[in-house]
Amino acid sequence: MSIEVQNISKNYGEQKALDAVSFSVKKGEIVGFLGPNGAGKSTLMKILTTYITADSGEASVNGYNVSGAPKDVQKSVGYLPEHNPLYLDLYVREYLSFNADVYKVAKSRINEVIALTGLTPESHKKIGELSKGYRQRVGLATALLHNPDVLILDEPTTGLDPNQLVEIRDLIRNIGKDKTVFLSTHIMQEVEAICDRVIIINNGKIVTDKKLDNLVSDIQEQVIEVEFDKEISADLLATIPNIKSYQNIQNTIWTLTFETNDDMRPTVFDFAQNNGFRTLQLALKNKNLEQIFREKTKK
Repeated sequence: MSIEVQNISKNYGEQKALDAVSFSVKKGEIVGFLGPNGAGKSTLMKILTTYITADSGEASVNGYNVSGAPKDVQKSVGYLPEHNPLYLDLYVREYLSFNADVYKVAKSRINEVIALTGLTPESHKKIGELSKGYRQRVGLATALLHNPDVLILDEPTTGLDPNQLVEIRDLIRNIGKDKTVFLSTHIMQEVEAICDRVIIINNGKIVTDKKLDNLVSDIQEQVIEVEFDKEISADLLATIPNIKSYQNIQNTIWTLTFETNDDMRPTVFDFAQNNGFRTLQLALKNKNLEQIFREKTKK
């Protein structure tokens, strides 16, 4: 396993940040680590990167115990913290050269990570002159300098505009082809576009850990939005097979929720025909990851 976490707990005074958290990440996986603010995401990432220690439990990265072999863990991990710490007065190449000395890697690696992260057109500038998107690229380039097997990225796209977000997302997806990536984010579309698997944490506990495809397919509900050609009573809608609930959106437009994964649109169409109605629109509105997240983390 690239990452192994067993019963990790961490307290800040009386606040329990992590409560016996356990999971593992296989080599080559891209895992999205989700949770509301204060759920424990950054705390766990700091433990995995040896910045802080757990109160109890065990964790390892690439087979190295985070408390017993911190130097080996640091050599195995590329870490981009939430608040990307950069020396703004240094030039891009100057900053990467400084970090190359820290990691004791060949200076030729600097050109490689500049090309990999798309920094080439800005590499002659001071970091303070760069946009937020390019500063994030510098952070990623630094995390990649020593060619680690595992990347841990804490909110890597925070504050980026839509174009920058797509660029960094594509970059992470490309990096994930031959590295394990463990990233936290609040952007659900980012997870759906990048990740193979989703772990959701809430109040310091893991509440969901599933492959992204399985998470969506496990939903035993289907939501349909339908517009009829005239008003219809709720009592009549209640007679549709497998219907769980119904909500009037506006006049003749209804949202119907069914307890099934089967496509219920033909059933709704036949129901309308049999009762003297026509369907003016009939659209599937299945739950997305954002809705699942809200359900798993609501108080």
